[in-house]
Amino acid sequence: MAIHNEIEFENDLCDYLKSHGWLYSKDDTGYDVERAIFPEDLLGWIQDTQPEAWARLKSFHNGKSESVALDRLVKVMETESSLHALRKGFKATGAGSGGFELIQFAPAHSFNPETKAKYDKIRLRVMRQVHYSAHNRNSIDLILFVNGIPVATLELKTDFTQGIDDAKNQYRTDRNPKDPQTKQIEPLLQFKRGALVHFAVSTSEVWMTTKLAGMDTFFLPFNKGFNGGKGNPPNKDGYQTAYLWEQILQKDQFLKILESFIQLERKEVIEKNGEKKIKETMIFPRYHQLDAVTKLVEAVREEGAGKNYLFQHSAGSGKSNTIGWSAHKLATIHDAKDQKIFDTVIVITDRTILDEQLQDTINQFSQTPGLVVSIDSENGSKSGQLVEALRSGAMIVVVTLQTFPFILKEIRETADLSKRNFAVIADEAHSSQTGASAGKLRKALSSEQVEAEDDESYEDYLGRETQSRALPPNVSFLAFTATPKAKTLELFGRKDANGMPRPFHQYTMKQAIEEGFILDVLQNYTPYKVAYKLAHNGKDWDDKEVDKSDAAKTIARWVRLHPHNISQKVAIIVEHFRANVAWRLNGEAKAMVVTDSRQAAVRYKIEMDKYIASQGYSKELATLVAFSGDVEDPEYGGEKFTEGNMNKQQKGMGIREAFATDEFKVLIVANKFQTGFDQPLLMAMYVDKRIDGITAVQTLSRLNRTTFGKDITYVLDFVNDTETIRLAFEPYYETTELLATTDPNKVYDLETKLGKQGIYSEQDVKNFVEAYRKPKAKQQDIQAALSVPVSRFNGLFNAAENKDDKEELDRLALFEKDLGTFCRFYDFLSQIVNYADTDLEAKYLFFRHLAPLIKPENRRLPIDLAGLEMTHYKLEAGKAQSIKLSGGEQLKGGGDAGSGVYRDPEVVKLEELLGKLNDLFPEITDTDRINLFNNAKSKMLDNEELRKQAMANSEDQFSQSPKFEEEMLDNLISSMDSHRAMTTKLLNDDRLRARFKDLLAKSVFNEINGSRI
Repeated sequence: MAIHNEIEFENDLCDYLKSHGWLYSKDDTGYDVERAIFPEDLLGWIQDTQPEAWARLKSFHNGKSESVALDRLVKVMETESSLHALRKGFKATGAGSGGFELIQFAPAHSFNPETKAKYDKIRLRVMRQVHYSAHNRNSIDLILFVNGIPVATLELKTDFTQGIDDAKNQYRTDRNPKDPQTKQIEPLLQFKRGALVHFAVSTSEVWMTTKLAGMDTFFLPFNKGFNGGKGNPPNKDGYQTAYLWEQILQKDQFLKILESFIQLERKEVIEKNGEKKIKETMIFPRYHQLDAVTKLVEAVREEGAGKNYLFQHSAGSGKSNTIGWSAHKLATIHDAKDQKIFDTVIVITDRTILDEQLQDTINQFSQTPGLVVSIDSENGSKSGQLVEALRSGAMIVVVTLQTFPFILKEIRETADLSKRNFAVIADEAHSSQTGASAGKLRKALSSEQVEAEDDESYEDYLGRETQSRALPPNVSFLAFTATPKAKTLELFGRKDANGMPRPFHQYTMKQAIEEGFILDVLQNYTPYKVAYKLAHNGKDWDDKEVDKSDAAKTIARWVRLHPHNISQKVAIIVEHFRANVAWRLNGEAKAMVVTDSRQAAVRYKIEMDKYIASQGYSKELATLVAFSGDVEDPEYGGEKFTEGNMNKQQKGMGIREAFATDEFKVLIVANKFQTGFDQPLLMAMYVDKRIDGITAVQTLSRLNRTTFGKDITYVLDFVNDTETIRLAFEPYYETTELLATTDPNKVYDLETKLGKQGIYSEQDVKNFVEAYRKPKAKQQDIQAALSVPVSRFNGLFNAAENKDDKEELDRLALFEKDLGTFCRFYDFLSQIVNYADTDLEAKYLFFRHLAPLIKPENRRLPIDLAGLEMTHYKLEAGKAQSIKLSGGEQLKGGGDAGSGVYRDPEVVKLEELLGKLNDLFPEITDTDRINLFNNAKSKMLDNEELRKQAMANSEDQFSQSPKFEEEMLDNLISSMDSHRAMTTKLLNDDRLRARFKDLLAKSVFNEINGSRI
């Protein structure tokens, strides 16, 4: 027989299992086709481990005990699942109240002799060439049994003759859960009832599915990954896929998977008609998930409490499941001395919706009722719930980060936590887990708590505060994120041989894209260029000088909110959506419009609904808008705008639920739903907001979720350019790395820089801390302690304003900015470095409370844009392109922060600035002109009555026509949205309006009568 044939691959796999504790069947002798079990192992296990129960059953059924037991088991497998039967066992009349156990999992702590004996008697069996059907002679290459219950099937292919796709196609075409001829169910292949997982295995790749569905069968890769991407690394000792049988099917590991990882998930989903239903999915861990949790458990068991673990797992990695498995494992893990390592696992998410999702996920993975406690407002005080949960030794507590500002004080004061260990799992670890809030959490849970004494000295107080900043030895932190910031890497990462922090575990964006778990959202990116010219036709600005940067930002915002600008983009968005997106996914595809402000979201909603109605698209296209609070926009109406009064078709559903229905196709957002929003039907995004860095990655990644038939995404970007987006994604395409770590001495550099500015004295700092540290300190005491430096700053600021001293004003602004930088750096670095410096702690407390009282930008008057008109406008699409990533970019540490110097602001006159802005768009021609005059003229020409008057009268008579005056005024009023300043001036100035009327009448008259002005 040729050595490269499939049979040799099968031989090698079986030989390995046979030599490592698996029973071996060379064929399917003894396999019960009708029941889809192997009775010999099943009955043998029961008789070996539960002889008394078996004896009772045997005496009760007079020779029919075997068939009774087997039939009863099959009934449980059919009504519940084979997983349920394996874990929970089954009851049978005559066996007694306990029924029969079908497996003994390894305990979290040491075996007792009886448990170990049962564990050692577990029968793992590999059976070859199994004819599984009573209706045909099809055979499966391998079936894996645990105590006679089938848990996995394998179809093998060698790359010498066939590949992984052939194995997958064999499952799709020849392994139907219902026989195609007889339409009878194949119990082995039936979802839930039969084998739990089906592996397609070649010599180079492994794929899996938990539900066979003919040609609709969906396979997931079960590969290790290679060079940050898909596939498997070379194996110098054999097959690239040998890890499947050498690691995954190793007895202890395989039984752990059966015990703690495989799960029948029941999730409520919203149908496109708005109805809710329960969807069941059998979850088998992907390789990276299993690898991450396994390595975590090994590290924690070796290191104990007090270490940090950073998981850089891409979107689409199944992060919620990995967190759930990790929490469950950490809640039960014991060390080598058989001591429980953690008293409580606290899972923190910074998004409320994930609180419920994570709780459900963790609960489903747990076999112990009541293992998970969720802190919510429905069950009384959040602080009281958390305190009670921690004091009672709750194993897993799920909370949102937002709850901590209200409850940390009570935790510190009432919970006796000093002798307990905690694992804190932070989902989406960013600044929220590296700054002050996370520091308070660490302080609350620390075993190093030092209680304040009544006679505590100034130095003792600062020493206690300094001590509480260090990472506590009784708390382990696990941070999960797809996009770690530099701070996150430095705080949670583990140093490599070069001293640079790296993730403890990673599953890269590159691998997720290549494996098909997420889509490449940059495959179809189209930048748009907005060009415009502005004019000021009312107020004289010649003597008005402003900071060029501030004025340019203000004018840019004015342009972005301009009704014409929005209406032009709306037309492009709607027509692009209808032409390229709406028909996809059987007409269920959706889109998101990302705006830069709540006011912009309101205007987009109004303009889009208006355009949809005007084009007759209302029956096929409805929109939703999402923003917080209420918005006042007098130009668009007198009432305040809210989500409620703008989304009148929601029918009582939340926005997330309403958008999932078939009615709504476009969601307009302002700082909502840009993170943590998973809607697989989302195929297009229209961006009218400046985004970069992590924000760009998180925002565009809303498109990356997969669903059947979704193979493309669209991004139309009206603000950003290709290079900005590429640079944002590059650091996160593969493993994120730091270019350099932050120098801890940066805090001292900032302290020195701030001290030289003459705003405060050392006595000011001491006076504040003395007031602040008092147990019953009042706000008036703190304000009084800060009054001297605040007064000093205000005096300098007012003097500089009176002298028009731009350099001094900028110096003061930089001082306030550096205060914030110092506080952020100290918050962050003091968790990594034990400064043991009470003077730094005093400065931190002082600066943090001084900064809000002296913000100089709050004093600046808004720039008056009354009279500004948009005269030209052009919106032009760039070339649609696929942005290619290489993963070569590194994140920069915080080395440059706080190094700002005084800048002499570039001061210009507003008229001059307008000229400069207009010069940016020399390509705009008169054909792009937006002009009140031409708008009015166009509408007058369309008026049939005016046309008749022009043809029947002289120009002078036509100009004096009451009908002309009436139509002109109506047109001016209707143009106020686009030309408010000019129309207001015309309506209020009789002489100016008369001149405008004469010019307009002449132009309309001549146009109608065949001549030109």
